[in-house]
Amino acid sequence: MVLKVAKRGSIPPFIVMDVMRAANEREAGGEGVLHLEVGQPGTGAPKAVLEAARAALFDDRIGYTEATGLPALRRRIADHYRETYAVAVDPDRVVATTGSSGGFVLSFLAAFDAGDRVALASPGYPAYRNILGAVGVEVVDLQTGPDTNFQPTPELLERANGQSARGIDGLIIASPSNPTGTMIHAGELKAIVDYCEDRGIRLISDEIYHGITYGERATTVLAHTANAIVVNSFSKYFSMTGWRIGWMVVPRDLGRSVECLAQNLFISPPTLSQFAALKVFDCRDELDANVVRYADNRALLLEQLPKAGFGKLAPADGAFYIYADVAHMTNDSQEFCQRMLAETGVAATPGIDFDPGRGSRFMRFCFAGEHAAIAEAAERLRRWRR
Repeated sequence: MVLKVAKRGSIPPFIVMDVMRAANEREAGGEGVLHLEVGQPGTGAPKAVLEAARAALFDDRIGYTEATGLPALRRRIADHYRETYAVAVDPDRVVATTGSSGGFVLSFLAAFDAGDRVALASPGYPAYRNILGAVGVEVVDLQTGPDTNFQPTPELLERANGQSARGIDGLIIASPSNPTGTMIHAGELKAIVDYCEDRGIRLISDEIYHGITYGERATTVLAHTANAIVVNSFSKYFSMTGWRIGWMVVPRDLGRSVECLAQNLFISPPTLSQFAALKVFDCRDELDANVVRYADNRALLLEQLPKAGFGKLAPADGAFYIYADVAHMTNDSQEFCQRMLAETGVAATPGIDFDPGRGSRFMRFCFAGEHAAIAEAAERLRRWRR
């Protein structure tokens, strides 16, 4: 007897997790690894967050919350928009989620039907593409590069929109982005918003790297429209990766749909993590010190990687990644990263994870770890490529 296996489970793997597993296996075998593969802070949650979690464990029964999250947390997130961006957000539009991943699942299911067409930048975060594929939505690749700062533009959208009689139903943007760390500047963001509003394209803005920038501050799409979906997370700037807590800001026309989906798919976000996250907004000094360290790591790699032969680098204006063109070294970035790990102990992510078409000649370095480890990785790569 052969039992059916659903086709949606045949989506591509999230390769960075495979790289992390290989690195962990190397460590388990007694060999050292310098982790530049997984996009997570090298620090844990701030002290006040840990104290809030301990208090909640003793004082609260940690039962279900509302599907959209604790009202107090939703109000605090709304205050964050007023304090950070001078943008007014109604707490009723805020939905706490199980990490940004839960936010993407809810966004895609609420906004799109099977067969709809959603555009996204390539290279880009692989889970966008893979989740969309799993729910039957067609991905429209926008082939970005240095000429567009690895970001979508109205011109790229217009070209893609005209390539099918069906047009485009949605667009996902990320600024700062993963894997390139590039940003959509304020005027360019307004142009993209206007393009989508004029053509009825649902815009989803991934803002999980807001707070981690090295010059210009990131602008929330909510400064320009109330019709976009914003997805954010406590994982990156707020350094709460494993707590699996994030949030969405939802347009009013999708509010009830998102709530019903959340009720059925997740019941509620992790309660303990919600209580803990309430306190993280009071930890700015500690969190901003993390960003100073990221900036030092970024400067080190931008100086040292070219000495190891990695000379063609994306600008890395935000987030904690450097995206390197390695076409002069290999046409198989996955094999290259495997060999690099085996021969140097430095783990990095092949570009094929982020760009199925061109990623075989790119790779991504994460510089969110300790400065000494980043410096040692750069030195090992310099010796390796000498």
